[in-house]
Amino acid sequence: MKTALITGANKSIGFEVARQLLQQGVFVYLGSRNLHSGHQAVEKLKAEGLIQVEAVAIDVTSDESVKAAWEHIEKQARGLDILINNAGITGGMPQSALTATISQFRDAYETNVFGVVRVTQAFMELLKKSPEPRIVNVSSSQGSITLHSDPNYKYYNHKGSVYLSSKSALNMYTVVLAYELRDTPFRINAVSPGFTKTDFNQHRGTGTVEDAGTRVVKYALIGQDGPTGKFFCEDTNPETGEIPW
Repeated sequence: MKTALITGANKSIGFEVARQLLQQGVFVYLGSRNLHSGHQAVEKLKAEGLIQVEAVAIDVTSDESVKAAWEHIEKQARGLDILINNAGITGGMPQSALTATISQFRDAYETNVFGVVRVTQAFMELLKKSPEPRIVNVSSSQGSITLHSDPNYKYYNHKGSVYLSSKSALNMYTVVLAYELRDTPFRINAVSPGFTKTDFNQHRGTGTVEDAGTRVVKYALIGQDGPTGKFFCEDTNPETGEIPW
C-alpha cells in the first residue's frame, strides 16, 4: 500500500485530495496545523468508509512541528511514497507592490515557500525509500510570470504582489528540486488546482473541490513515464494541462 502525507489537509482542496487518494487505496497521513481539526476531518472520512487515514499535527512554519511529524511517520512507515505540499496562505489584502508590508511578505513566504522547503527536506530520506516517489507542490497559475506579463491572460488584471510572488518562488524551487533529482525515480511537479471555490478565496472561485482534487491526485499517482519539473493547470490549459513558468 502506498503512503501519502498531505499538508493543510483538514479542509478544502487538501481534504478532497485525501479523500480521492484514499479511494485509490493509498494510506493517508492527513496533515493539519491544529490536531483537533485533523481528527475531525479524519472522522468525516471514516464515516464514508475510508479508514486508512491518520491525522498528523504539522505546522509547516515550525521546525519542531515538522520534526515531530517526521518522527511520528518514520516510526510507522518504512517509507513515504507521496508528498503533497498543499498548505498555503494568501498573505492578506491589499497586496499592492507599493503598500504591502514586509510582515505580509514574510508570513506568506514562511508558509508558501519556506514551509515547502522545510517539509520537503525533512521527508526526503523517507521518500527516497519509495520505488516511485512523487512530490506535488500545490501552486497557482497566478504564480506564472509569463502569463502575468500577457495582457490577454484572463487574470491579467488580478495582481497581488505577495501571494503571486510567493507562488513564483515556489515554482522555481520545484524546477530546481526536479533538476537535482532528474536521474532518480522521483517525479516532482507544480500543480495549480484552478480557481476553486473554497474558504481560501471566500468562495469566489468558479471550480469545484472535486475537480481541483482530481487535478492534484493525477500528478501524485503518475507512472514512471510521467513528467517531472513541469507546471500544470488544466483550468488554464484544458488540452495538455501544461502552462508556462
